[in-house]
Formats: sequence, C-alpha cells, structure tokens
Amino acid sequence: MTDTPILAETDIQPVDPKALAPASPSTHAPRILILYGSLRARSFSRFAAEEAARILARLGAEVRIYDPRDLPQPDTAEPDHPKVAELRDLVTWSEGMVWSSPERHGAMTGIMKSQIDWIPLSLGGVRPTQGKTLAVMQVSGGSQSFNTVNQLRILGRWMRLLTIPNQSSVARAWDEFDEDGRMKPSPFYNRIVDVMEELVKFTLLTRDIKNHLVDRASERAESHAALSRRVNLARAAT
Repeated sequence: MTDTPILAETDIQPVDPKALAPASPSTHAPRILILYGSLRARSFSRFAAEEAARILARLGAEVRIYDPRDLPQPDTAEPDHPKVAELRDLVTWSEGMVWSSPERHGAMTGIMKSQIDWIPLSLGGVRPTQGKTLAVMQVSGGSQSFNTVNQLRILGRWMRLLTIPNQSSVARAWDEFDEDGRMKPSPFYNRIVDVMEELVKFTLLTRDIKNHLVDRASERAESHAALSRRVNLARAAT
C-alpha cells in the first residue's frame, strides 16, 4: 500500500510531529491587521472592524487598521504608491488578518476587493500571506446573509491564508450601532468576540510553524526539477 513510484523519496516524507511544536515559541503579542470595505463616513464595516480591534487588544494582540482612503484601483498605479506600499508593509508585518466588508448587491464591495487585489501572492520572493491566519466578517443592511463571508473565504484560500472556522455576519447593521458608532449588546456582538478570541488562539498556535504547515510536496518536486534543469544546463554549457 506504500508503492508510489510517481513520488520521489525527497518529495514526500512522513510528517514529523516534533516539527509542529516550535522549540522556542514567540513571546511577542500576536500582530493582527484589519481591513474594512467602505469609505462612508458612517461605515458599519469600519465600526465592526473597530469593535474587533478593541476586543483583540483586550485579548493581548497588537492591532493595526488600514485606512483604504486614497488607495488607487489595481493596475492604475505603481507598487511604490504610498498607500499601496503602506498596505503591503502592513501585510508583511502581520501574523493574522481580519477582513470586514459590507454586502453590496450580494457581494463584497469593490473597496474590499481592491485592497485584497493589491496584496501580491509573492513579494520579493516571499509569499506575504501564506500560512497566516484570517477571520472574515460582513455587515448587511437587511436580513442576515453569508454571501460576502463565503467570498472572502475563497479569496483567503487563494491567498493561502489559514481562515479560521468561525465568522461574523451582522444583519440590519444600521440598527446594531449607536450614534457614536459603538456596537449595542447583542448576539451579533458576542459572535465578534468569539471570532476574535478564536483568531488569537489560531494565530498563537500556528505563527511559528506556518511555513511548515503550508509546505507542499508538489512545490518541493517542482523545485527539485528546476534545480535539476539548472545543473544539467550548466553541464551542457561546459
């Protein structure tokens, strides 16, 4: 049952349980970046993001919220644009993220998608999102929906993020926040607390072993093939 002639011995090895427990766990506060998807002055996705930030701080995290104002549309500016560079630096800094978007026309907003589109899959040879944690949230003007969090999960998987199981969807958001933008006591607020607590736990659990968790046999095989081609080419040249 272990006959796998297609696989080279160097491509796949038994999983070492010891590799899942770092010898020296990091002791700094988990670094969490929050993105939100609306530019309105009274933005409920921003209000939800700010509540999440307060909860994360109470849980011991270091939190930064990115302001998407003045971020250009993808492909209309160079990566060194100040707002693009700021976003990419924050993504590199972070160990986990929260994405909070309104649901508009049954989907995430363009503001939300633009921020994600500006995050490259590879930056200077490093994948800035691979193996980091992600929590997804949405706010809706009407009845509860999960369209946007489902879409955010797809994007999280595409960006190779470890999206936590729990999520938040706030219905009738206009009635869930007071005049100061603070969330009223409700099961919706309690769910955000649950999601942030889970995010911190998963971040602490995975941040020191994230590269090991997402190390893939197919990519190791591809790397070996590339090395073989380079060595053979050098031999041919001599």
